Amino acid sequence: MLTRRIGGVEVSAIGLGAMPMSLAGRPARDQAIETIRTAVERGVTLIDTADAYSADDSDFGHNEELIAEALKGVTGVLVATKGGHTRTPSGGWAVNGRPEYLKAACEGSLRRLGVDAIDLYQFHRPDPEVPTAESVGALAELLDEGKIRLAGVSNFNPAQIREANEVLGGRLASVQNQFSPAFRSSDPELELCAELDIAFLPWSPLGGIASAADLGSRFAAFAEVGAAHGVSPQRVCLAWMLAKAPQVVPIPGASRPASITDSAAAAELELSAEELRRLDG
Repeated sequence: MLTRRIGGVEVSAIGLGAMPMSLAGRPARDQAIETIRTAVERGVTLIDTADAYSADDSDFGHNEELIAEALKGVTGVLVATKGGHTRTPSGGWAVNGRPEYLKAACEGSLRRLGVDAIDLYQFHRPDPEVPTAESVGALAELLDEGKIRLAGVSNFNPAQIREANEVLGGRLASVQNQFSPAFRSSDPELELCAELDIAFLPWSPLGGIASAADLGSRFAAFAEVGAAHGVSPQRVCLAWMLAKAPQVVPIPGASRPASITDSAAAAELELSAEELRRLDG
């Protein structure tokens, strides 16, 4: 499989977003574990998770525990997790960017993943009540302590990305922002990451759990290009993203082996300059 680099670490050009395996309406545990293992069999070496990927606050950490079970005995996979989101009893979301919380959250992730150091730890979302420098400063301390190997941020704008990189002393490894055919407003962040050689990890690259299956009907160009190549519109979408910059590593969500099998194949799909122009339109 085509590879990319995150903070100097080589990973597959397509990652696996494991979130759908833990939210409300999630698949059976056996199916979820089979999906993760299928991803690895297909050459995927980046798996994205977060402590907050759960149905509600009662099973906080569900996704991390699931991944730890599925990857038991497996080597060569970079697991990226996040801290800074919290869950409510009703299944809602909140943020907590206080340094002391992020450090405690990291300890919880270490325990659930069963590792001595987290491969890539990302601050999940800025907290309007806490200065960005303070939250990211906690990641810098975790790096210095050896609790995490790489540090990243998620849902940051360009100014926040530059500030985070400064606080980390140039060690910002990744930015994970929403980006898809329906959500292209993260173009400035993608371009900045390409400029600074920071990995850009688009989340919900196919439009999210509810919309991914309808991508071709909503965006005709992706369906037409897919038909010309005999592949799915979703595969075309991921190949389109990969062509934008060497720093782009899409992390499509999946809850079935067939979904990640199709997504992983996008790394081998070559699109012409004319096709890319059509998809950009």
